Amino acid sequence: MAISRYEEMNEMEMDILKEIGSIGGGNAATALSSLLSAKVNMLVPRVEILEFNEALAKLGDPEEIVAAVMVEMTGEVQGIMLFTAPEEFTDEVVFRMLGKTQISLMELDEIDTSVLTEIGNIVISSYINALSALTGVSVELSVPQLAVNMLGGIMSLPMAMMGQHSDRIMMVTGEFDIDGKALKSGMLLLPDVKSLNILMKKLGVDS
Repeated sequence: MAISRYEEMNEMEMDILKEIGSIGGGNAATALSSLLSAKVNMLVPRVEILEFNEALAKLGDPEEIVAAVMVEMTGEVQGIMLFTAPEEFTDEVVFRMLGKTQISLMELDEIDTSVLTEIGNIVISSYINALSALTGVSVELSVPQLAVNMLGGIMSLPMAMMGQHSDRIMMVTGEFDIDGKALKSGMLLLPDVKSLNILMKKLGVDS
């Protein structure tokens, strides 16, 4: 029987998504390690199906200013992906890339914006590569878009876009350890329900 809402996923289907999240996190850590010339690990990524308010609470304070990179997925899988990074994370990567210290997310210049967009794109692409490798699906990504806003404002977009499919969303949370410094970030992986059924069928799971 096909899934009609995220919350209908069974334990086996959740385990598959956790595996995709784990591999994607590992891929992202490897890519960031090369880019930042640092030792980067992903600490125990978790994949959860949460109500919007629960997801927001997991990510942090709704009024916290964060940077977020969003892409739309098209092709065999449709939906959106959103990578969120609080200021501590962005400070670290901009310092390592540009040598700047204590940047303000509300006062990013063109180079800062380019660096953070590329970081988000690399992380998102790592998850998509894991998804494609495990399922054999073809996924195309839109040009990544960077936004800086309060976390609550950032989260309102996926809520509006995906609310027709479910009142819950799929979230991968974890910390990137960069040379021994643990930095929080969040990844929202939001295929629409039709795409979710395609993924499970490709993996031979009978919903």
